[in-house]
Amino acid sequence: MVDPTLFLPAAFELAGHRCPATPLGVRAGAAAMNHLGVARSEDRSLYALLELGDEHWAGCFADAIQTVTGCTAGKGNFRRLGYGKLALTLVDTTTGRAVRVAVRAEVLLELKRSAFFQQYRRQGVPASQVPSEVAEPVIERVLSAPDEILLSVSEVFASDLAQAPEDCRSFVCDRCGEVVAEAHGRVAGTRQVCIPCQEALLRQDGRTSAA
Repeated sequence: MVDPTLFLPAAFELAGHRCPATPLGVRAGAAAMNHLGVARSEDRSLYALLELGDEHWAGCFADAIQTVTGCTAGKGNFRRLGYGKLALTLVDTTTGRAVRVAVRAEVLLELKRSAFFQQYRRQGVPASQVPSEVAEPVIERVLSAPDEILLSVSEVFASDLAQAPEDCRSFVCDRCGEVVAEAHGRVAGTRQVCIPCQEALLRQDGRTSAA
């Protein structure tokens, strides 16, 4: 069983401050892993589909999910769906089994009634500047709540999401001389180039044509 508290220090460190979104994410990620019976992803055995959006006030939820599951932007097994929800689907890519975990509505509504949210976050105060005496009680409530009070967890279901193999092929761009992953290469005339160089050449051709 994954103990979410073991990952809290690293998650807070990654987030850069202490706020309730981080323990919510650690708890949600651990619950998903425990329901699937899987360990933290060292390579790409797991894939996390995070429903959070880029502008969400609780973005540290994403940092915590990456910390506890090992699904990261760098490994390419982490995707933000942009639904604006504190929820994730975790897929075991080796078996095709998946589970969806969401923070319960009543938990989030209580959080949004707290001084942490009403007096600080809603007023545009960064989470790092919320006084600890305001943030810590909310964090503690998240940590102490049972999973069934905090989270909604689906039944395990089948997923057809397959993790693409890593591609080690590359080439040297004929224009800028930098190494480019082959899948991201483009052709400009007789030259094999990177995407920025292709765009630069197209702009240059457009200016030439206009002249």
